[in-house]
Amino acid sequence: MARSIRVFQVDAFSRHLFTGNPAGVVLGAEALTDHEMLAIARELNNGDTAFVLPADGPDHDVRVRFFTPRTESGFVGHATVATQYVLSREPGRPKNSRQRQKAGVVDVEIRGEGDDRRVAIRQSTPPLGRELNERERLAVLDALALSSADLDPRCPMGIVGGAGNRLLIGVRGPGQLRQMKPDMNRLNTLSAQLGVSGHFVFTLDAQIEGCLTLSRMFCPAIGIPEDPVSGNAHGLLGAFLLHHGLLRREGDRAVFSGAQGQFMNRSGRVDVELEFGDDGLAGVWIVGSAVMVFETTITLP
Repeated sequence: MARSIRVFQVDAFSRHLFTGNPAGVVLGAEALTDHEMLAIARELNNGDTAFVLPADGPDHDVRVRFFTPRTESGFVGHATVATQYVLSREPGRPKNSRQRQKAGVVDVEIRGEGDDRRVAIRQSTPPLGRELNERERLAVLDALALSSADLDPRCPMGIVGGAGNRLLIGVRGPGQLRQMKPDMNRLNTLSAQLGVSGHFVFTLDAQIEGCLTLSRMFCPAIGIPEDPVSGNAHGLLGAFLLHHGLLRREGDRAVFSGAQGQFMNRSGRVDVELEFGDDGLAGVWIVGSAVMVFETTITLP
């Protein structure tokens, strides 16, 4: 018997078509095998495609699996924004929900109404990993065609995050981001050597109104040479900036906005909120807009 599944293309972290980070969203994915999910992800050829399934336990409301054209991922921020944007169109759907994926459970809030609504995702506090030694640091700089003079001395090159970790590299300004010539083969090798999934290069001199940071991210190890706009990496960046005294806490919150995608003609914006409790940083919220590009139906045998 033929199966029909609904497929959506969404640009996340933007309100403008053909900008931000594109993601596929597939509803009714319980009808698909793992092989079919990967085949659909390859066909859509986005950085990530989200497959939505019914909850299978009391601790969450919806279950999502994420696939790149190459493999399954534990959690993807921009594809979660895209998924929840699609689900928020269903009449009567609650504003607050819990989403489970391979990497655990995240809380989700829909903020605002209509075209102005935004998706907020709460993640647990990311672990701060080690700083790179001098040999490793020079190898990364060489792979990016940067020099030590290009680095922001306030930002030691270090690893942040758990399963979806990133190497965070602070540079002096937009000029350094523009001039980089990343060697993807070398970055792929360094990912394995350093134990990181990607390389997130940012500056605190964004020169974009309303944004503290401007960034680029390279993830050839997971099949994404350059990611247009990463929500997950911005959440890691928030914890990193707080740790190094580069983000000011105001009451029980610290907030900033980051721009990304400008060098790929896919400009987007991620809003980050750090939430504090009695014992310090308690969680990280990633907040972003989205816009629907198209929706269609695929019929499978």
